[in-house]
Amino acid sequence: MIEINNLVKCYGKNKAVKGISFTVNDGEVLGFLGPNGAGKSTTMNIITGYLSSTSGTVKVNGHDILEEPEEAKKNIGYLPELPPLFLDMTVLEYLTFMSELKKVPKQGRKEHLAKIISMVKLTDVSDRLIGNLSKGYKQRVGIAQALIGDPAIIILDEPTVGLDPQQVIEIRKLIKFLAKNHTVILSSHILSEIQAVCDRVVIINKGKVAAIDTITDLAAKLSGNSKLLVAFKGQDKAAINALKAVPGVTDARTRIVSDGITELEIVIDPKKGGDVRSSIFYTFARNNWPIMEFRSLDPTLEEVFLNITNG
Repeated sequence: MIEINNLVKCYGKNKAVKGISFTVNDGEVLGFLGPNGAGKSTTMNIITGYLSSTSGTVKVNGHDILEEPEEAKKNIGYLPELPPLFLDMTVLEYLTFMSELKKVPKQGRKEHLAKIISMVKLTDVSDRLIGNLSKGYKQRVGIAQALIGDPAIIILDEPTVGLDPQQVIEIRKLIKFLAKNHTVILSSHILSEIQAVCDRVVIINKGKVAAIDTITDLAAKLSGNSKLLVAFKGQDKAAINALKAVPGVTDARTRIVSDGITELEIVIDPKKGGDVRSSIFYTFARNNWPIMEFRSLDPTLEEVFLNITNG
């Protein structure tokens, strides 16, 4: 869907982006991460066609963003960190104006906007001035304008910055909904948000790609192995022997035994067993060992991010 090859951007003698290359697959939600000053915003602005690169290429659905900008941009809906809103317009007036800029056909435009307004839950405020809306609603208006024209790719830069916890949850649900029918690139400093919705992450640091992978695989690379914790009612020795028969489980050891509940730390080689959680669950079910807790002990995305960006 998006192919970025050896992207370079210089501001005078300062090289902000230093040969970045990665692809964004059709239908995935990609987290795009980096510390402040890493070149993240510059890269996103080049992808959207807002900035030109010094060298390298960006192809959107086969169209070069510099050579075929109109065709490439038809595939992109973009929400910058500061949504480009006209505060003296009503929500409907603004979205109608944006649909004209994006050359949405007049026939069916009203229905198209009504669908978007309903999707992002702006129906109750569609006749209100944007300047009088809360920050959460303004973010929704910004997302709505990104959806106009039904682009295949939605790029969201810090979509939940400054929102309260309830608004963050609502925007996160909306992103998950959009991911059903769109390719989504999500940039955020709230790493729990990235972990909750993204299939894969690209981490850049000092203008270069530092890591590209799923969050699970990045965590496994950092720790050497993937680990799970299971707390259950039963005998630890019997459970350990049963677990060692599960493909991918390389070790299991007792952590804590208290109040009749045993905690086991399970070490996994993902390359041999893949996602073994179902196999472990059925192993315990067959032996009538009630599971009281089952969770990952892998490093969080925050720990992975800090480890990678700090070298």
